[in-house]
Amino acid sequence: MQYDNIKQSLGNVFNRNPFLRKCFYGMLDLLLLRAWHIKKELRRIKKNLPADALVLDAGAGFGQYAYYMSKLGRRWRIKAVDVKAGQVEDCNQFFAQIGRNDRVRFEVADLTEFREPDKYCLAISVDVMEHIPDDAAVFRNICASLGPDGVLLISTPSDRGGSDADEHHGSFVDEHVRDGYSVDEIRDKLTAAGFSDIDVQYTYGRPGHISWLLSMKYPMLMLRASKLFFILLPFYYLVTFPFCFLLNWRDTCARHKSGTGLKVKAVKSHR
Repeated sequence: MQYDNIKQSLGNVFNRNPFLRKCFYGMLDLLLLRAWHIKKELRRIKKNLPADALVLDAGAGFGQYAYYMSKLGRRWRIKAVDVKAGQVEDCNQFFAQIGRNDRVRFEVADLTEFREPDKYCLAISVDVMEHIPDDAAVFRNICASLGPDGVLLISTPSDRGGSDADEHHGSFVDEHVRDGYSVDEIRDKLTAAGFSDIDVQYTYGRPGHISWLLSMKYPMLMLRASKLFFILLPFYYLVTFPFCFLLNWRDTCARHKSGTGLKVKAVKSHR
């Protein structure tokens, strides 16, 4: 299923002015469980970062994580890169409108080629690596771009059904080039790229998976069937969101033995 077209349609509706854009970010933060996990981990990482840290958002998308980090670290300087020129231009315009373009800058870049040696304290990559065939090159480039003790934070699907794949229909998300990482695979690739202290945790355990079905998969299927569902979408979430909120909260409070997502934190090694 093509998520990108539907996500872009939703983005076009909310990107008409800064207030709607902030509402869109707020909606994504509440509905997307990965945002719950990433924001919780960023709050922990912040404690060990300098107040004026340089941060890389590797694969920035709509810019919601750059926006959150610009609030979390008021003096952080953030470079956000993405391959889609239209999104980069749109995000730069939004951050200029809200007066944060002095600290947040978006640029067009291919992560398989992007490298700025020993520059950043923190890099995040959320919902990105499953889209890139040459992931090893990206891991090497990010590691090279981090300074000493620089931290990488990743959210990506696991091989436990993170793309909702099955043997007959393949990946539910057609844009994914892999159906997810195993714990050992992503740890080995990060080690080979130059990282150490690699902590890999499952996300989207049973509570999170149920929330994902209710908040993302079923609405996307209905939107694909008919754009008229846009009209019914607010009423659908009015009923389902309280359950999704509790399920997301439960997912972030537990350490899961298995799950359809992975949260990975790694530190640049001193070798």
